[in-house]
Amino acid sequence: MLNTKSFLTVDFGAGSLKLAEFEINEAGGLSLKNFVIKPLGLEASQETTREKVILTALQEVIAEKGIKSKVVNVCAPGFHVFSKFVKLPPVDAAKVGQIIQYEAQQNVPFPLSEVVWDYQILGSAASGELEVLLVAVKSDIVEGLFRVADQAKLTLQLCDASPAALCNAFRYNYGELEDCTMLLDIGAKTSNLLFFEKGKVFSRSINLGANAITQDFATEAKLKFDDAEKIKIAEGFVSLGGAYEEPDNPHQAAISKIARQFMTKLHIQVNQTLQFYRGQQGGSAPQRLFLSGGASIMPYTAQFFAEKLNVPVEYFNPFRNIQIDSSVNLEELSRVAHGLGEVVGLGLRNLANCPVEMNLMPDSTLRWQSFNQKKPYLIATVFSLALVAGAVGLMFDKLAANKEKEAERLQPQVTEKTTKSDKFKQAFGKLKKTRSEAEQTVQWMSQRYYWGDFLGEMRRALIRSEDGIKKKLSLQKPGIESGIWIEQMTTAPNLGSTSVGVAVPMPGMTGMPGEGVPRMPGEMPPGVPPGEGVPPQPIQPGQEASANIVTFVCRAVNLTSIDPSANSEIAYAVENEIKNSPLIDPKATTLVGNIVPDDSNGTFTFTLNVTPLNPLKF
Repeated sequence: MLNTKSFLTVDFGAGSLKLAEFEINEAGGLSLKNFVIKPLGLEASQETTREKVILTALQEVIAEKGIKSKVVNVCAPGFHVFSKFVKLPPVDAAKVGQIIQYEAQQNVPFPLSEVVWDYQILGSAASGELEVLLVAVKSDIVEGLFRVADQAKLTLQLCDASPAALCNAFRYNYGELEDCTMLLDIGAKTSNLLFFEKGKVFSRSINLGANAITQDFATEAKLKFDDAEKIKIAEGFVSLGGAYEEPDNPHQAAISKIARQFMTKLHIQVNQTLQFYRGQQGGSAPQRLFLSGGASIMPYTAQFFAEKLNVPVEYFNPFRNIQIDSSVNLEELSRVAHGLGEVVGLGLRNLANCPVEMNLMPDSTLRWQSFNQKKPYLIATVFSLALVAGAVGLMFDKLAANKEKEAERLQPQVTEKTTKSDKFKQAFGKLKKTRSEAEQTVQWMSQRYYWGDFLGEMRRALIRSEDGIKKKLSLQKPGIESGIWIEQMTTAPNLGSTSVGVAVPMPGMTGMPGEGVPRMPGEMPPGVPPGEGVPPQPIQPGQEASANIVTFVCRAVNLTSIDPSANSEIAYAVENEIKNSPLIDPKATTLVGNIVPDDSNGTFTFTLNVTPLNPLKF
């Protein structure tokens, strides 16, 4: 928890800049001292001009309001933030970070090297699965916000995401609500939908914002965007639908229809999210809806959603449990309070531990902040060095002769030290080699648990395959029993271009060519056991064995008496289940060889080459 007495919070939205000034009062709570909402226009939603627009707006607001606070928490706009809820299987606490790193790589739509991301474990489901909120934003976006704060002579201490800030503001003000509650924040470019229920939270960002209403109206009325926005705010409302008398004002008539079309699209997305929340997240039916965001104040918006969702609708008040300073205009605040949820959520980060705590500050920004803090000391150091350099310059002529004489005297010592330095470099080279070998050993030790997880995953794949086959064939013969097991497992290093096992057509399998089809060079002939027929390839100098291929010889109960293609389906079912494992490289995992029936015991065998994603390195 931070201890700043007076500080700013800023939400850099797509359509407006929202700023609030808070201080921590004597009771340890938040007190609102000042606030402002400044429209930004269409240029704020365009990447080429956005940074300049928000910097100008921030500087104007600080000057107009006479704000003295220098510390600021900011909120990245929703259209820049990627957020997703993921469920993780119950695992040891030591492995949670590794699994979340993997989930981030799979879900974030940008390389992790280009983003700053954070996560928070929100709880666990009844099944033991961990519920995790994953949030990411491109590093250059946050660095742009830092530049804006720095040029406005502010110290940026925290960068949050809009869904997280809204969640904290709602929990602080409506913590007594235990049953399912929805919060819909309608922004200029995107909207956020949050569900709260018994201490749990779920959110989704919807790619619909009220700028779409303005743009469609501007196009229809042939107006500039800024002029259309002013008319929308002054005269616009949501059409009630059905049979009603159209307004005489042509602008109102046009905006009301466009607004209803937009709200209808938004309701479709809300309804889809609601179905997902109830079906996939195990949530309950919502009992109420809170509206927030600048666009939610358009007349008849609340009535529209009350009719569509059949629940009570009211406006979110983020200042319900916040002290308001006597200098604040309460009438003006009441008109815009519903749109200030993010700035309140940002302010709460300085007050107490919040339900969702993230900081999307990239390393480069943190390093620059550290440099700025040390800048006065660096300037003083440079000044001192300049004085010293001047003094040395005055003495240089006198000392030059003495230095030459001293250099001649020290030359034998320099030669001796050079010889020792060469010996040290040789010893240090040996030390680096030994350290590299030790690091390789440590890496092998760190991977020792992986193979237990890998083999457990192979067992579960076989069980799922067996259940699927039993379910399918039971329609033809009820009570059928099937069985699949691993009879033999061998491993071989995969050296990049060296083929250890190549897929060979399996006669009788659906979608595979039969016998008589020419094999590719290096392909195993039918009947050759895995590992034979392809000579081992030596490791070339400088080449590292970077992955293992694990060859499984599987045996299963022969069910061709029930379905002629049953054995092929069993082999393909096992292959598909293994490919679907998060521990396996599906592109390098394949069936090889032939199906080999064993009439003596009513079984058959088939072979798979499986390539793990995290093999040992040699």
